[in-house]
Amino acid sequence: CVVAQVIDLTERRTEESEISKQQRDREQFLQQQRDLMMRHTLQVGEGSAFGPRSSHVARPLSRALSSPLVALGPTDGPIPIPAPVINHCSRGGLPRGVATTGLAFDSLMLKHTCICGDNSSHPEHGGRLQSVWARLVETGLVQRCDRVRSRKATFEEIQTCHSEAHALLFGTNPLNRQKLDMSKLSQLPIKSFVRLPCGGIGVDSDTTWNELHTAPAARMAVGCVVDLAFKAATGDIKNGFAIVRPPGHHAETSQAMGFCFFNSVAIATRLLQQRLDVRKILILDWDVHHGNGTQQMFYDDPRVLYLSIHRHDDGNFFPGTGGPTECGIGEGLGRNINVAWSGGLAPPMGDAEYLAAFRTIVMPVAKEFAPDVVMVSAGFDAASGHPPPLGGYKVSPACFGHMTQQLLQLADGKIVLSLEGGYDLPSICDAAQECVRALLGDEPSPLKEEELKKTPCQNAIDTLQKTIAIQLSHWPCIKRTAHLALCSAMDAVQKEHEESETVTAMAGLSMQQQTSALQTPEHSRDPSEEPMDQDDAK
Repeated sequence: CVVAQVIDLTERRTEESEISKQQRDREQFLQQQRDLMMRHTLQVGEGSAFGPRSSHVARPLSRALSSPLVALGPTDGPIPIPAPVINHCSRGGLPRGVATTGLAFDSLMLKHTCICGDNSSHPEHGGRLQSVWARLVETGLVQRCDRVRSRKATFEEIQTCHSEAHALLFGTNPLNRQKLDMSKLSQLPIKSFVRLPCGGIGVDSDTTWNELHTAPAARMAVGCVVDLAFKAATGDIKNGFAIVRPPGHHAETSQAMGFCFFNSVAIATRLLQQRLDVRKILILDWDVHHGNGTQQMFYDDPRVLYLSIHRHDDGNFFPGTGGPTECGIGEGLGRNINVAWSGGLAPPMGDAEYLAAFRTIVMPVAKEFAPDVVMVSAGFDAASGHPPPLGGYKVSPACFGHMTQQLLQLADGKIVLSLEGGYDLPSICDAAQECVRALLGDEPSPLKEEELKKTPCQNAIDTLQKTIAIQLSHWPCIKRTAHLALCSAMDAVQKEHEESETVTAMAGLSMQQQTSALQTPEHSRDPSEEPMDQDDAK
């Protein structure tokens, strides 16, 4: 059933003037994206990558193409392609038995699109995936990775994190849905879909629904993330990146929202626990929006550490959850950490601020937690190029690469990234490329010197200090790194080096004192004088 009124799933009300301003900004951004896609008409050769799946590309997506930052014509030099490897197997030219980075992607996920047929009015469209995949192909990175066979998740897998009614409503086609017990569907917050201004249908004003293609795409996204996580956990691959859509971290147990239907990262995490008995899992979420669904699903679970870095603005940025005092409940208390940036865009957060979060909170806590597997909700909407309603921050692609490189220190490198948000095509292509290069062991592109020398802005310092104060009782280790929030990345490296040298020197001095004490000659005492004689003399 279709209704004319849009349901506000977040139960928030915004002033009409603010809504109008955000709508104008968003329309301008979408127009820019449409212009980029129309100017660059290179299309990925689906036949070479997917064989018989080439016919699955939907018509409106045929113009959603490679990032304009990839050279399309004559260039000053060739695009760097790795030297060919003799193909001893069917794993992208890699010798059998060599574990490498796994990639998961399927063109079926491109078909989830609004029935209005006009992607230009929807930031979350198939061109995102098509552009990222094109970039990885063009730069030779796909050739160096292991293509993981894609599949759709089963209903049993989806129901590890979602209610039965939710899984049935958003995971079945129209024919099967007619057979459902309507009493189960009545338990859901959503009782009907809504008619969108573009003429399409959605769960809310942002989350579009296509009766034929959304359910298969959502299940495919989950299946890709699950299998990639299992292969990383068992050592079949070193690490992985799931290039999937629709995204998942906003999806709650019985609620689809924010472009998300099924929470792929959460489902993969739960299945790692249930089927492989993985004891400790870190979920790092660096999407600019808080992963309300993921937090909800593990809020009382001590085996999962959920750590999110996101724009919060004191609850005034979508979805409004993820405040710094949300630390978990019950046995999960202390297993939920929100680095909730506030202060709006004055100035926007960038590399200096994200690097500060990593050195003061993320890495110290992650090392202390010592996870067996790391799952990353890798949204790239904190990257430069996104207008304020969709992010507004200035994180560089190189910074995402450096964050990925740091995470490889954890869990013996068993890291799986899953694409969440990110809507500016050049930015998400650059960021994805940097992350895959880091996963493969390449050195990330250098960060700008000005960012390395820059002290985090005061709003960021306030956020980090507040988060540390709240989490200190759960994670005493961050007391040692708290002072690094006040300095630049370069200064932080120097301070850590000096502190390390001091600790080493003190340890050496302590050893010398112990050795000196042990080497004190026993014959320094008068041999004729026994201890008892000394006591008597007193």
